[in-house]
Amino acid sequence: MAGTLLPWPMVRQGDKEHPVFTLQYLLRARGKTVTVDGIFGPRTEAAVREWQRQKSIAVDGIVGPHTWGTLIIEVRKGDKGDAVRGVQEEFRYRDLSGDPAKGLQVDGDFGPKTDAAVRAFQTAIHADVPSMAVDGIVGPMTWQALVSGMLSF
Repeated sequence: MAGTLLPWPMVRQGDKEHPVFTLQYLLRARGKTVTVDGIFGPRTEAAVREWQRQKSIAVDGIVGPHTWGTLIIEVRKGDKGDAVRGVQEEFRYRDLSGDPAKGLQVDGDFGPKTDAAVRAFQTAIHADVPSMAVDGIVGPMTWQALVSGMLSF
């Protein structure tokens, strides 16, 4: 039987590190003014609540499946900006080299290295979840696999 994606994580005030950095990049990509510091504090919660109000979803300040689904932005080779930084942050999180210079840089430019990382990730997920396309495009399935922590150690 084919595997399934891990569910979207529930992220709320007080959470730190992964996937808060990615959440903050996505909020910025959606026009919200937040500092990307990996800490889900009052300002991040206020931005989440404002986003939830704008999207007419439950305003609880908690980022679950519905909120993630409205925040993600499809990105691909050639794109630039904070949504790309969110993707790159996911690969930085998975870098086990211990040397930030060796991992994927969080520069907001979806170039050849980001494309290669995305395709390798999609290929690895595709082995267990055949519906995962290996196309280099970070759409809903790839975002969910990244943010949920699949293939992280």
